[in-house]
Amino acid sequence: MGSEALHAAKVYRHLLKSVKKHVGAEDYKSNFTNFITQEFKKNSQLSDLSSIQNKLKLAHDYTYMLNSVHHHKDLLFSYNIAVDRSDEMKRILGKSAASVGLQLPEVYQP
Repeated sequence: MGSEALHAAKVYRHLLKSVKKHVGAEDYKSNFTNFITQEFKKNSQLSDLSSIQNKLKLAHDYTYMLNSVHHHKDLLFSYNIAVDRSDEMKRILGKSAASVGLQLPEVYQP
């Protein structure tokens, strides 16, 4: 496998990972991943190197934009004092507990 093929596989893997993380991996959202897979398969048959590089750059830029938009949204939510952040704090605490192998108990609410 050449360096171009390795680069294309890396861009493809990162793009699919970002789409699954930020858009979702549910069945009704599979159109996104199906489209990406079809485009990469279709473009693997091209022989024009500059066209392939342009499309790989576009895919890389879209991945970067998708990750940045969601990171920016998370930052905006974390800085907004007027928003009830109790659910967000539960999620953060749950992740912290899970990272050391613990699980937070469910809180009883009458």
